[in-house]
Amino acid sequence: MKALFLNCTLKPSPEESNTAVLNQKCRDVLEDLGVETEEIRVVDHEIPARMEADAGAGDEWPEIFQKVLDAEILVVSTPIWLGEKSSLATKVMERLYASSGETNDKGQWIYYNKVGGTVITGNEDGGKASARSILYGLQHIGFTIPPNADVYWVGEGGPGPSYIEAGQSNEWTQRNTRIMAHNLYHFARMFAERPIPAEGNTMES
Repeated sequence: MKALFLNCTLKPSPEESNTAVLNQKCRDVLEDLGVETEEIRVVDHEIPARMEADAGAGDEWPEIFQKVLDAEILVVSTPIWLGEKSSLATKVMERLYASSGETNDKGQWIYYNKVGGTVITGNEDGGKASARSILYGLQHIGFTIPPNADVYWVGEGGPGPSYIEAGQSNEWTQRNTRIMAHNLYHFARMFAERPIPAEGNTMES
């Protein structure tokens, strides 16, 4: 089983990313459960803003999209800026949406039997708003969202310490990281053993 984390931080590698650190906490739990995990830092790749699967020469999205298809679990992670998910997270959701009309071998939408979640960091309000936007978008295009499929850490309002500096010991975030990882795993395993039947949810039905 594979889990792909698309880190939508605005910080290119090798800059320190709070979102990557919280991602790693979730990855550790999944890996303990036997899941193979990978994180892609979106900002390190050339991904044009397009509503199409492949924008042509220089577009690195098709390679990332193939990794999405190869994974049973997708986590879109983002920092909070101005109370919202990052511009790169919006771009990722748009590129995922661009392929949502494709179908699997049963005629269902391409993201059926995949589960989605989100990881969010910031030192201002916006955790729930960012999660709501991402999780709604994922389920709308065919991903299944398990219970408690979001985890975030935000500090006090205004400038303040980051997740790395002050959030790693937060009991609520630690607990929800564990719960989210386990629920993503349980649902992915459930679909691996018993996929969503095609009856009633194909292009033909």
